[in-house]
Amino acid sequence: MRIIMDILQSLWQAARNVLPLIAMLVICQTMILKRPVPNVRSFSVGLVFVVLGLFFFLKGISLSLIPMGEEVGRSLVVLDNKVYIIAIAFVIGYASTLVEPGLQALAAEVEEVSVGAIREKILIHTVALGVGSGMSLGLLKILNSIPSRNVIIPILIVTAVLILFAPEEFVGIAFDAASATTGPVNIPINMAIAIGLAYALGGADPLLNGFGLVGLTSLGTMVTVLLLGILSRL
Repeated sequence: MRIIMDILQSLWQAARNVLPLIAMLVICQTMILKRPVPNVRSFSVGLVFVVLGLFFFLKGISLSLIPMGEEVGRSLVVLDNKVYIIAIAFVIGYASTLVEPGLQALAAEVEEVSVGAIREKILIHTVALGVGSGMSLGLLKILNSIPSRNVIIPILIVTAVLILFAPEEFVGIAFDAASATTGPVNIPINMAIAIGLAYALGGADPLLNGFGLVGLTSLGTMVTVLLLGILSRL
């Protein structure tokens, strides 16, 4: 009985998160734009799928990705080799980006709008390189207790310089790609690993060192996409 009540409560929480958005869309369509809701039956079925999908996704994240990420982060110190730890961080960041749904949608749109000039796969792997690099840099910061400002400020300066030389269309793509990487796959894994590693180091404050990694992966994404734009111009 307790399990059933927990499931129903989680379903209600998922529905409560979705329903305000759906209500605003319906009100905008029917009362402001004065247009009917297209295919009400299909819309209703899709709404049920959205609620169920959100429920299963949130449950899956809490049961698998977050605890596994924290366990990996805590166990990395066993390697006692910073090079190995940084290499593993790069591979994890790279691999998690390849399955990020928001990035895939963005890359498909970019290829369509650019009429194939910017290939979907090339953009995805370029972003993955940036995320992997940001992930490695973030764990290096935690391992050496480097203040965040000492890492972030130089990257911001490099990004500002690259913006001056990159094609204008790549500047917008770089900003959007940086946002697309902060999706439902990368954030739970990357943050959990960083916090787990900070806890395992003992002397490292998880609040100071465990957070900020997602921002570094976004900055890494901007740098690699801007470099792609410069290379494409050359």
